[in-house]
Amino acid sequence: MTYEQHTQNQESLTNSDPQGQNDDPLRQIYTVPNVITLIRLLLVPIAFSILVQGGQDILAFILFAVAGFSDFIDGQIARRTNQVSELGKLIDPFVDRFLIAAGLIGLYVVGRMPLWILIVLIARDLILLLGSVPLQRLGIGRIDVIYIGKVTTVLLLVGFSWLIANIVKVPGLGLTTSTLLPGFNQGNVVLGIWLVYAGLVLSIITFVCYIAIALKRLKTRVR
Repeated sequence: MTYEQHTQNQESLTNSDPQGQNDDPLRQIYTVPNVITLIRLLLVPIAFSILVQGGQDILAFILFAVAGFSDFIDGQIARRTNQVSELGKLIDPFVDRFLIAAGLIGLYVVGRMPLWILIVLIARDLILLLGSVPLQRLGIGRIDVIYIGKVTTVLLLVGFSWLIANIVKVPGLGLTTSTLLPGFNQGNVVLGIWLVYAGLVLSIITFVCYIAIALKRLKTRVR
């Protein structure tokens, strides 16, 4: 939902409810999308525990995949049924980041993900999270997730899920002997690592886009 659509919906709901009744779906908490998001949140520690215990890669994959797919489902339901809520817009990105962080840490623990990828992605999210605090205080407001950010999340979730399943291995490119670059060295690697690399590149691009949006809003406010 764009800002203009959100504003129009707010005005329409206000005009149709002059009594100030709490019918506005943007203010509801117990919506179907929010319940799905909560279920996704509860699935994360369960999937992480199964992954790091080892021996049940497919089960861990199924749980992570279900959690990841539920993000698409709750988004579709929210938009199609006009149940986009402020709470959902706040917690949905957090749960997405929590899911990705759990997958990253779990894959590092079981030796399928180099530490530097984990550090880059978590550092990026921490910077964006901490950077949003002064923006809120300055009255600039929260920056909504942009389209390329959604694509990034999909690539990372699919790539992580593939690595968790630990299936379909291909030979490395043999460009280096470093173990820090699985896929670029000579060892066999799960094909999903290439989706993670693609998601990593888009993640950095998205980071730059968010910084640019924040700076543009700051300049506009100063003027």
